[in-house]
Amino acid sequence: MPHLIHTFPVPRAALLLAAAASLLLAGAAHAERADRTQPMNIASDALRYEDKSQTSTFTGNVVVSKGTIVLRGARLEVRRDAQGNSFGVMQGGGSGKRAFFRQKREGLDEFIEGEGERIEYDGKSDTVRFLNRAEMRRLAGGQLQDRITGNRISYNNVTEVYTVDGAARPSGGGERVHAMLAPRGDGDAASSPASAPALPLRASGQLSGASAP
Repeated sequence: MPHLIHTFPVPRAALLLAAAASLLLAGAAHAERADRTQPMNIASDALRYEDKSQTSTFTGNVVVSKGTIVLRGARLEVRRDAQGNSFGVMQGGGSGKRAFFRQKREGLDEFIEGEGERIEYDGKSDTVRFLNRAEMRRLAGGQLQDRITGNRISYNNVTEVYTVDGAARPSGGGERVHAMLAPRGDGDAASSPASAPALPLRASGQLSGASAP
């Protein structure tokens, strides 16, 4: 089945444009600022829009691009609340497939990317959450620098602070959080402009139980 290509704005899709623009982290302080002015394109096999609830659902090989932002998954639902805040959920699909997110960091040859069976976006708090078999990575100059895995990862695009939770088990205990962090030094400096040294992401005090993979 050929993909449906949705390029905004189009008549009657103005509400969808406003929702998706804030959904995709346009206001992030440390994300690539040029992304805010780039056109958004969504490719999918099908689209269902409900005007009453201001909800649009894209299904089938969904690919979203907006500047340096890339989102991929099987199903994307975008909605707006009465105050105009936007929320979205990208599903990875069946058989444990994970959805994918990627965006460039401002002024650096670095990208933040992550995966999860479910990826949630909160336009009000400008936060992205990776759920179920979650993973987040920082790449500098195309090389992996940091890698965090857990059951749930929450990342604030404004403060660049993340929290990671493991998975609790009914019998007690749970899945451990794992972190691989590259040393800060020559590797980062070589991959970033001299005027803008690489800035590592910051873990909040909620990061607990971390261990090396």
